[in-house]
Amino acid sequence: MSEIAAHPSAVTPFHDPSRKSRLVKVGGWLLGIVLVVLVLDLLGIDVVGWLQDIWQQIKDVPPGYIVGGVIFQSGQTLLAGLSYYGILRFAYPGEVEFWPIATAYAVGVAMNNFLPANIGTFATLVMFAAIIPSATFPGALAAYLVQKIFFTIAGTFVYLYLFLSVPGSFTESLGNVSEDPLRTVLIVVGGGVLIVILGRFFWKHLKNLWAKAKQGGAILGQPKEYLKHAFLPSFLSWLCKLAVIGIFLAAFAIPVTFESVMWVTGSGSLANVVSVTPGAVGITQATNALALDACCDVANSSAVAYSTAQQLITTAWNCLFALVLVVSVFGWTGGKQLVTQSYADAKVKVAEQKEHRAEKKAAKKAEKQAEREARGSDEPTKEASSSAPREGEPNA
Repeated sequence: MSEIAAHPSAVTPFHDPSRKSRLVKVGGWLLGIVLVVLVLDLLGIDVVGWLQDIWQQIKDVPPGYIVGGVIFQSGQTLLAGLSYYGILRFAYPGEVEFWPIATAYAVGVAMNNFLPANIGTFATLVMFAAIIPSATFPGALAAYLVQKIFFTIAGTFVYLYLFLSVPGSFTESLGNVSEDPLRTVLIVVGGGVLIVILGRFFWKHLKNLWAKAKQGGAILGQPKEYLKHAFLPSFLSWLCKLAVIGIFLAAFAIPVTFESVMWVTGSGSLANVVSVTPGAVGITQATNALALDACCDVANSSAVAYSTAQQLITTAWNCLFALVLVVSVFGWTGGKQLVTQSYADAKVKVAEQKEHRAEKKAAKKAEKQAEREARGSDEPTKEASSSAPREGEPNA
């Protein structure tokens, strides 16, 4: 308990037990925000008007669409939590219950909406290790990678669909099949070989992971169990995600087609990959607008309004949903301590991973440098050996 209390909490933020001092600090933050808004206004950036426009966009969404959106958003979270439950229950039999696992996942989803570097995901894994008696962080990390298998496949499908749906892309790549069947066969066979090579590489990587955390990925040893308890819930969770997109597209009178939903899904995924902002705010709106313009000729203002409203509403709901689950499952005090400690540990894990990647990068750089130096030192030796007289040749 003393270790938990050493971290900031909702009751004593800033590591400050003095209520007066805390209020002064909070007031300082609010004053700083006001000053920033005033400076931006003087520079010609109408922040207040922008916020009013956003609020108006949210108010313009019919209540029925909001209700439908948050229902499917909840389904997306719970079904993804169910897939984690299936994986972890198989790894740690008799120690796992559904609602704590689903709550831990919901907390991570909520955190990722406003925290950088996917800290929410690490917080979820730390919570898994905390609430499952025999679980370890490497085991939880293995479960995370197993759970992501379906979403990797789904993402590949989306990107492939986007490529093939670009007007003329397939024709330009393959031409007319009847005109050059041999080239078509070679491309198909080559693609199949590439898939096999990637599959072998993936399974090799997975076996290396098992050497460190066999329990977390144990369900992969039983394909039927994996398909039933991990793959299927993940698939249903993904369908809920598509439903959320379709509902909010309809709310803004944007055509709801398979193509438009796939383009928004793919652009949102790309935004999460390349963005450094919490929740990919800003870049998500930009990529969604480009995608909707490309596939459906949707006006930029409508696309941005749709994307902004969907992100704000789902973010608010994710946070509220996680809070309700935490209080219901763990209680206010226990939940607050668990989430606070998990968040602190998650930041440590993220820092450790960054440090580990930096060390690996430095090691590779040093290895390449050593190889270059070794090649450089070998050159004089080669020159000397080549200039030495061969057997039977007269000396110079």
